[in-house]
Amino acid sequence: MDVLHNLAFGFETALTLNNLMYCAIGCVVGTLVGLLPGLGPLSTISLLLPLTYSIPTAGSLIMLAGIYYGAQYGDSVSAITMKIPHASSIVACIDGYQMTLNGKTGLALFTAGVSSFIGGTVAIVVLSTMAPALGEVAFLFGPADYCALMLFGFLCVSFVTTGSLLNGLAMAFIGVLLGSVGTDVNSGAARFTMDLPFLADGIGLISIALGCFGIAEVVKNLDSGSQLTPFNGQIKLMPTWPEFKRIIPSALRGSVVGSVLGLLPGGGPTIAQFAAYAVDKKFSKYKHEIGNGAIEGVAGQAAADEAAARTSFIPLMAIGIPENAVMALMMGAFIIKGIQPGPNMIAQHPDLFWGLVASMWVGNCFLLVLNVPLVRYWLSVFKIPFSALFPAILFFCCIGTFSINNSLDDIYITVIFGFCGYMFMRLGLEAAPLMLGFILGPMLEENFRRALLLSRGSFSGFFTRPISGTLFAIIFAFIAWQLLTFFYTSRRAVPQEAV
Repeated sequence: MDVLHNLAFGFETALTLNNLMYCAIGCVVGTLVGLLPGLGPLSTISLLLPLTYSIPTAGSLIMLAGIYYGAQYGDSVSAITMKIPHASSIVACIDGYQMTLNGKTGLALFTAGVSSFIGGTVAIVVLSTMAPALGEVAFLFGPADYCALMLFGFLCVSFVTTGSLLNGLAMAFIGVLLGSVGTDVNSGAARFTMDLPFLADGIGLISIALGCFGIAEVVKNLDSGSQLTPFNGQIKLMPTWPEFKRIIPSALRGSVVGSVLGLLPGGGPTIAQFAAYAVDKKFSKYKHEIGNGAIEGVAGQAAADEAAARTSFIPLMAIGIPENAVMALMMGAFIIKGIQPGPNMIAQHPDLFWGLVASMWVGNCFLLVLNVPLVRYWLSVFKIPFSALFPAILFFCCIGTFSINNSLDDIYITVIFGFCGYMFMRLGLEAAPLMLGFILGPMLEENFRRALLLSRGSFSGFFTRPISGTLFAIIFAFIAWQLLTFFYTSRRAVPQEAV
């Protein structure tokens, strides 16, 4: 009953005319931001942060939060229609773009919209009922636990990749190597920079994502010489009942995965999408279709994105620890308004806390009402001739990359990875495992070093702690199961080949 009373109190704040307007502005701007290659919520919130000085406290925070979770749906639109991903929509390129090639763009975008609504709703329930308790979960994780968690994330490669497991692990290893480029945080030494100053801060995630997916796809289409567009003018927006029944279980699984990973520092939508995709490839009834344009490949990751975007507010508001760069900016917005996020925030500013939670559900409804009917307008991009569409895509890729650091070097790096992505396609390799390795690699190294420092060089800490010990037991059991399956399949295949 206390939760219902608190939510009712929060809706009193969220449903005021001014706060509704700020929520709508945040959702619309966030969606538009997600559509533009390279321009994510981080850069947008950075640009709009000075506006918080002139906007009331609740309205400014509601608007910035709307930009963050609104961008998750926009990310899916650009990934599904043009295979141009942001960090949180890389997995959407796999099945989402394949559905576009199969003439099911409307269905894919509808699935993303509905799944995002489901994921956001589940996460809001978690946020409102378990925020104080779940916020303390982060204190239970030490460096060894996070290291084990990152290694467990690499096991997702076997589910993310649709080809050879060995190729997937090799691509993930390349991603880890790319993630190690730049200045070592501990020693300050430059690693793999080839004495190039612009590599001192490492390679940007946006440069790799836009190059390996966006530019590579454009080059592939130009190389094929095909002038056919994936969209033929017929929009099938509403799914059939069997298709709708496939959306719900996947969206619910993604919601749970995203809600959990949104609580962990370094988690958030980027990792949640890979985990949700891995869960679907393991437990879905249609797992054999995933990777070839399955609805589950879109529904699960879209729900996980939205869920993780919302539950990532729990560590910030409950214990005062931002779990990613966007949350760090949100913390700056709180501090600008004279509010210190942390355990005392709920008690000292209940109207702001519960008003922000209630506004997320209002924003969820805004996104559903605005985006699902607008699917027909998103699809109009395919009416543009390829001769004009491809240069426009390349232009926005370059603008989005340049806008991050205002450096031409980032554009050069994007072009290089565009060529690499095209070569990956020609060789039958997938870029998604590379992105997973690039994302998890630096976090794995940081936590590994920190764990060894705390244990004075002893590896026993990785196995004696309950959380890390359990995770390592799961990892070893999974590897043993994979090896047994491989040898069993090989032995059964020998007599068939002999015949």
